[in-house]
Amino acid sequence: MVIYLFWGDDDFALTKAVTALKDKSLDANWASFNFERINAEQPEGALAALTQAMTPPFGMGKRFIWLVEPPFLQQASDSVTQELERTLPQLLESSVVVITGKKKPNGRLKSTKLLQKHAEVKEFSAIPPWKTDQITDKVRQAAKEVGVRLTRASGEFLVEAVGNNTRQLYNELEKLRLFGNGTVNDGQTEAEPLDLETVAGLITTSTQSSLQLASAIRMGDTGKALELVADLLGRNEPALRIVATLVGQFRTWLWVRVMTEAGERDEKAIAQAAGIGNPKRIYFLRQEIHGLSQPQLLQAMPVLLSLESEIKIGRNPEATLQTKVIELCQICRGRR
Repeated sequence: MVIYLFWGDDDFALTKAVTALKDKSLDANWASFNFERINAEQPEGALAALTQAMTPPFGMGKRFIWLVEPPFLQQASDSVTQELERTLPQLLESSVVVITGKKKPNGRLKSTKLLQKHAEVKEFSAIPPWKTDQITDKVRQAAKEVGVRLTRASGEFLVEAVGNNTRQLYNELEKLRLFGNGTVNDGQTEAEPLDLETVAGLITTSTQSSLQLASAIRMGDTGKALELVADLLGRNEPALRIVATLVGQFRTWLWVRVMTEAGERDEKAIAQAAGIGNPKRIYFLRQEIHGLSQPQLLQAMPVLLSLESEIKIGRNPEATLQTKVIELCQICRGRR
């Protein structure tokens, strides 16, 4: 494969994949001659990248062209589409072209269809913070990649500490790797898994997550919930992202409650209905909503949707979040 299309809002993971591909493709001694990063918003940027791709590399290795945020992923001109149609099937095997964008390419465009036909397409979107099973899998895979061994408890702690922040995940794992290497005795072939106490002592957990906010609301702890709102906004967490997490978490709780009260006992069936990848999470979700009734969860959903709507039309995010969070806490506290 000589052409790749990477898209998604997880900048760290996307850039990491591009860097790995670049290192694999380029000869270190000739990299400065054969690497070109082109901002496609520049005039003729896309056409320049395609021209470069048709030029043989200088010296050893391959030619590597990185085309950043090309407009033709969302809206393509006839000239660019025609050039793609002419060039893509004829790209030199000695060239590697990587096209990257934050948004999902417009599937209705001919340019996108051409890329899907000729390129390897990969998504790098951040995992929604409420999908903790997927985040757990990602933490496990990243730890294996970096070479860090964790116990189950320390792995769960890391999931809670970093959430869906890929950059922080790799930064923390690198810190743990360096610590682990420093504690390996001579002659020891493999380091022991880092336990919870060790990991907790090395990783800062002062940051708060939107999932912790959902948990505080569920418990009806208004004071804690308002503190978390202030902390999240103080760290420039987008209000709509906070709301998306709350909506996703309450929707999951509602599905689990509805299915359970309907008499469903099969965790796989409940997980499928709730959109949960790991059925083993159902046990813990049932514990979380113990005592929280279906009417309360149903009552919370319109409040959350109203919260989302008000922020989208321009209401003050902090004041709106505070008002709705207080209302949600009162709903959840009604069970006591």
